[in-house]
Amino acid sequence: MSAHEGRLELTWTNKHLRLLAHEDGRYEWVPPSDYRVAEVRLLNDVATVGDVSQDRARDNLLIRGDALNALRGLARLPEFASEYLGKVKLAYLDPPFNTQQSFLQYDDALEHSVWLTMMRDRLLQIRELLSADGSVWVHLDDSEMGYCRVVMDELFGRDNFVATIVWQKSYTRENRTDVSTIHDYVLLYARDRSAWSRSRNLLPPTEEQIGRYRNPDNDSRGPWKSLPPHAKAGVGRRAAQYYELTLPSGREVEPPPGRCWVYTSDRFDELVADDRVWFGRGGDSMPAIKGFLSEVPAGLVPITIWPHQEVGTTGTAKAEIVELFPGRSPFDTPKPEHLIAREVQIASDPGDVVLDCFVGSGTTAAVAQKMGRRWVGIEREASTVDTYAVPRLSKVVRGEDPGGVTDASEWEGGGGFRVLEVAPSMFEADGGMVFLADSMTNGKLAEATAAQLGFEYEVAPPFVGRKGRTRLAVVDGVVNEAVVQILASALAERERVVICGTAIDTDARPILRELRPGSTLRKIPAALLDQYRSSRQLRLELAADEEAPAEATQAPVPAEVSA
Repeated sequence: MSAHEGRLELTWTNKHLRLLAHEDGRYEWVPPSDYRVAEVRLLNDVATVGDVSQDRARDNLLIRGDALNALRGLARLPEFASEYLGKVKLAYLDPPFNTQQSFLQYDDALEHSVWLTMMRDRLLQIRELLSADGSVWVHLDDSEMGYCRVVMDELFGRDNFVATIVWQKSYTRENRTDVSTIHDYVLLYARDRSAWSRSRNLLPPTEEQIGRYRNPDNDSRGPWKSLPPHAKAGVGRRAAQYYELTLPSGREVEPPPGRCWVYTSDRFDELVADDRVWFGRGGDSMPAIKGFLSEVPAGLVPITIWPHQEVGTTGTAKAEIVELFPGRSPFDTPKPEHLIAREVQIASDPGDVVLDCFVGSGTTAAVAQKMGRRWVGIEREASTVDTYAVPRLSKVVRGEDPGGVTDASEWEGGGGFRVLEVAPSMFEADGGMVFLADSMTNGKLAEATAAQLGFEYEVAPPFVGRKGRTRLAVVDGVVNEAVVQILASALAERERVVICGTAIDTDARPILRELRPGSTLRKIPAALLDQYRSSRQLRLELAADEEAPAEATQAPVPAEVSA
């Protein structure tokens, strides 16, 4: 037997690298260990709207900043990780279908690879955040749908692919092109297909489907619809299914050619006795089995074709925005609330967390709020947040948004949300050297350092963080023997300490080891930058049998380090 090597995957230019997003919309290829993409950024408070709690991590969150930084903060900052890591029930992504932005060291052949890397990095973070029965829905058109599916197969596993939803986004024909495209796709993947299948919800029947049920004979069991009494003949059918049937009128009938009765004669007689067979008003029609509305399951299994009559179109979505903001140019690519509501209905329950990391005008957050879900929305463009998302969601909170799914969800307003922003980097580079940023004062250095090392930020002087029995101390200055003795004496029995200082007296290390074995002393920023190079969380998620390229895990930080 010959050996088998390799696995099915999609490869692209610079797949082993990550993308650094710049404020002006450009992207730059960098190693995964580069501090600019490896740093855990803080999430700073900006504003609150409506009713919020004392625990900001449990509130609805609208985060301004790059999605990769925001998602990493949700997963790595202990304050937020306890609420979101492994607990997001539904993630919806409506990304740029293929970016037309400019890039540093731009090459036309790289644009496709830039888009794939951008999506790969964000989907990796989302996979971490999803609950065991959670799912991710990615909205795309033909530009990247096929490629994105292969990437998602690689990240989530082909067994966790659920379906490709086809949304009829328009019902008008575009005659100025060779083929008029009137649909988009939504790729649906589960974190664990079997767990998701058990938890996903059915859809309520539509008015058209309910309209198929009638009650011409005034049956006390309520409306019913006709079910066929015969089935295709052939293998697997029993001889007892082939017989002449006598109608109430006395006429004898047989199934059509090539068919047999669904039930045996004895079973058919039982159904007749229970008034579950309809022979027409005169008793001379071919029989119909009565399927009662009261006896069907509580909902309908979702199907993959979503017509515009049921979930709206792009025109519907723009009309919803225009109604909210009269006289303002509608957001470029909104989605109708009923489209998002169907996804929320299928994939989550009231109280679950819904995440949208390309929140745009805020449709997903608005629908989630109206349907009683918690939500997190992320948007990198501050102008979009200020112009569309915040005003729209504020109207939802105040009950001043009459459109979309407001009536269907019986929404009258309430609740609230917090606006956060991704904090600036704790580092600055100048002349090839990496320094702590000037903003790292007044406790910011301690909070940022705790975030990088995974400590719960907990100010209990002289300590600023805790991780089990290990305490964290951050010193903006020299850590010498006297500082070590003070910190060691403040520890409880069996506690250890990680001391981070912007300068280290070499004589302090042996003193700390003697006073508190297992404790460590680190110089910042050098120790943090080294942490990025060695930490497993920063490596690209590769198959267990595939080794990461050297530059993906071992590449040096592209600058020298200075205290």
